[in-house]
Amino acid sequence: MIFSITNQKGGVGKTTSVMNLGSYMSTLNKKILIVDLDPQSNLTSGLLTNELKEKYNSIYNVLISDLDTKKAIYPTRIDNLFLLPSSIELAGAEVEMVSKVSRENILKKALNKIVNDYDFVIIDCPPSLGLLTVNGLVASEKVLIPVQCEYYALEGLGQLINTVTMVRENLNETLDIGGVILTMYDSRTNLSKDVAKEVRNFFEGKVFDSVIPRSIRLSEAPSRSLTIYEYAPYSSGALAYFNLANEVINRFEGKKSMLRPNIIKD
Repeated sequence: MIFSITNQKGGVGKTTSVMNLGSYMSTLNKKILIVDLDPQSNLTSGLLTNELKEKYNSIYNVLISDLDTKKAIYPTRIDNLFLLPSSIELAGAEVEMVSKVSRENILKKALNKIVNDYDFVIIDCPPSLGLLTVNGLVASEKVLIPVQCEYYALEGLGQLINTVTMVRENLNETLDIGGVILTMYDSRTNLSKDVAKEVRNFFEGKVFDSVIPRSIRLSEAPSRSLTIYEYAPYSSGALAYFNLANEVINRFEGKKSMLRPNIIKD
């Protein structure tokens, strides 16, 4: 299955969720491919091994130069987790893609060649609703939306939902909102509780039970280019993403069971 994680609003925990959800799903005996479709390349800098960072093929080469998708996929330091990296060149890709035939389907065609090699393909979309994000949505069966538990949490989500609807009606009739992830939740404040309630009412039946807390450990991990699974595996943030990984797998595979990681770290 291919699903994308997107929200055009920055700072909502989108890339953090892709990185940590992907890493925990890989520990639950799932073979995972993460596609970094964000020109900021934060996932790439965090997951690509050091020996490859000087020279590597990226999603830009796949989209613009028609590079074989398999030649741009690399293993990460985490078992069962693979990366199709981004690069700074991707910042100009939307302009270059405009003249291409069936430009909204370029990523879908590229991923169709390798999708059967993985249990799940997770696309990290950029914080915008441009052509790259549309490509991510067209290539996906489901879209997950991270929403932070702060003021203006629902701001801009109407536009995102309109984009999802447009893609479903015109480009990908199977696309559906697969779930909403509450992020940056602070149980000490009434604000977080009120926002969470509002989001659950707005996305009735779509919000995951697992809530991602506001966590110092989650904030520190990216600065060390580590997932929370590697950096602080017993923290509240790690537990939240472990539970979320279980929920995502069970929801998408139609199961109701708690999985256990195949790797236990001290």
